[in-house]
Amino acid sequence: MERIKYKKRHLKTVSLFAGAGGLDLGFLNAGFDIVWANDIDKYAYESYRHNISDHIVLGDINQLLNKIPSHDVLIGGFPCQPFSMMGQQLGFEDERGTLFFTIEQIVRTHRPKIIVLENVKNLETHNGGETFARMQRILRDELLDDNGLGYSVFYQVLNSADFGIPQTRRRVFVVAFDRGYFNNIDINFEFPQPIELQQNLKDILDDSVDKKYFLSEKILPTILSHGTGNYYSKSEIDLKIARPLCATMHKMHRASQDNYVTDVENRRKFEDTEEKRISNVRRLTPNECRKLQGFPSEWEINVSDTQAYRQFGNAVTVDVAYNVAMQIVRTLNITLEIEG
Repeated sequence: MERIKYKKRHLKTVSLFAGAGGLDLGFLNAGFDIVWANDIDKYAYESYRHNISDHIVLGDINQLLNKIPSHDVLIGGFPCQPFSMMGQQLGFEDERGTLFFTIEQIVRTHRPKIIVLENVKNLETHNGGETFARMQRILRDELLDDNGLGYSVFYQVLNSADFGIPQTRRRVFVVAFDRGYFNNIDINFEFPQPIELQQNLKDILDDSVDKKYFLSEKILPTILSHGTGNYYSKSEIDLKIARPLCATMHKMHRASQDNYVTDVENRRKFEDTEEKRISNVRRLTPNECRKLQGFPSEWEINVSDTQAYRQFGNAVTVDVAYNVAMQIVRTLNITLEIEG
């Protein structure tokens, strides 16, 4: 989605594990005032700084805790690999999984009024649901203020395809409100309702595509194979709604896991060589991945293809983040005035 500018911003916000900034863009488009962001990946840091703002700080969050400014809202898509179906699902036994406890430490120090967290859908059911239940208990029952009040916690799995983006991407969002700050009243927060999808994958494809994104005739059968035995999974290309983008797209998975399209029009522009015959099938370009994550058209990809695939594969879909943020705005009855 394109950027929305406001005459005045509200709620000082800190963003953790910001990546290239998908979650941040959504909250900026809802008028939030992001004053500090962090990521440990230098390439994501470069993309964010180049396209969003220089308020992002590079480094290990555990080494920067004393640098975090006071804030009203804490947002973060904390690392999903410990809970993802694509990973080993070690949860809190994975060093990255323990970063939730870093969030807990930050909340104890700064007591933000609102917390927004995002992670893979599998977080809900990891370890029989106990991992997610423990996170909720910490927010509700352990992060208490001086009056013994914790946070009111809301969560829901949201799909990018339900918010205008032709990508099946289900993520769990957690929104928590400080009961003490809001006078222990019942917060009437509701997650956004789905909107009708008005475009498909074909609609967002680039008009002109470089030869390097096309598959060779030699590798095509491997990419299109369904696999065998325990690894059997039906391969399909030219989907109307894309499969979830992943951080390892640069490795070219089978078509049962990744997105491939037939592109005869661009294929006609290229000639085969003796060493390599090119098929009509290609992978998505980084720019197409940008569109599938809702990043604005003015976004400049200033990193390699490999890093761009990783960044968009790891990102929060901007349109989903925006709709969640706007529900917070409505819940708090905040008035926004668009610039111009």
